[in-house]
Amino acid sequence: MISSAALAAGRLPHLGILRFSGADALSFLQGQVSNDTTRLAQGSSLFAAYSSPQGRVLALIYLLPHSSGIAAIMPREVLPATLERLKKFVLRAKVKIEDAGESLAVAGCYGEDAVRGLGLAVPDAPGRYLEHNGVGVAAVGSEHRYWVIGDPAESALRLPSDGSAERIEHDWRLADIHAGLPQIYAATSEAFIAQMLNLDRLDGISFTKGCYTGQEIIARTQHLGRIKRRLFRLSLPAGAWRVGQPLQLDDGRQGRIVDVIATGAKTEALAVLSLEPGADDAASAQSGVPAEVLPLPYALPTGRA
Repeated sequence: MISSAALAAGRLPHLGILRFSGADALSFLQGQVSNDTTRLAQGSSLFAAYSSPQGRVLALIYLLPHSSGIAAIMPREVLPATLERLKKFVLRAKVKIEDAGESLAVAGCYGEDAVRGLGLAVPDAPGRYLEHNGVGVAAVGSEHRYWVIGDPAESALRLPSDGSAERIEHDWRLADIHAGLPQIYAATSEAFIAQMLNLDRLDGISFTKGCYTGQEIIARTQHLGRIKRRLFRLSLPAGAWRVGQPLQLDDGRQGRIVDVIATGAKTEALAVLSLEPGADDAASAQSGVPAEVLPLPYALPTGRA
């Protein structure tokens, strides 16, 4: 793992925020995403999938109960399509969905001391969300990383003026890879179901909340134990790897790259791979890539489930 002190913190301009406001915002989201949004009302943040009726993940979102409305963090490149799709389901619900880019921005912060250095309180429990004067803080996974959201004019949320935005994105995505936390970009939207991305191991799915879009497929997959592909962390040879690229390892397993970051002579990646050689139809995949499977900070179940 890379020391947090070596990672660049600051505004994450590759991420955007959708805002849900109105009396029915919570109930609307409850019918759309894979996790239980009642936890937001209890002051918790939430990781969830927004899926198609066929159970294919359209976007992965981090939901934070900001005072101006529920904030949903996701890559900017999938935000417009997600916004337009969600708007189709509003019907008579009292909910407003908008791109909050003019009024909310998101930064990444490493370590408790860095959060306190911004004059903000550190959440004292996993998943807890805290807010002070419109600036919210929530932990990301268990890697002592934090989301900071608020007005783009706040010092911690201003765009970097020294050309470091690219490095900040690089380091944040690399930390996600180390933590085994997937992201969905345009190239992989609708490519996977939630369990392929390990959301059942990342507290990203509620199996007790009731119906939501894609729930039938996600629940059936879980209960029948037919999870034939999982998210793995890999070290790949240096090369022009890209998100969404088909991949075949030298042990015969096949899949697709979810996220990838170059780190010197090597490349680190998250990829959804078949659990058994030759289980996928990936005719366009490269053959025989000598990848090293790296440990994840959480356990995967043995067998197909």
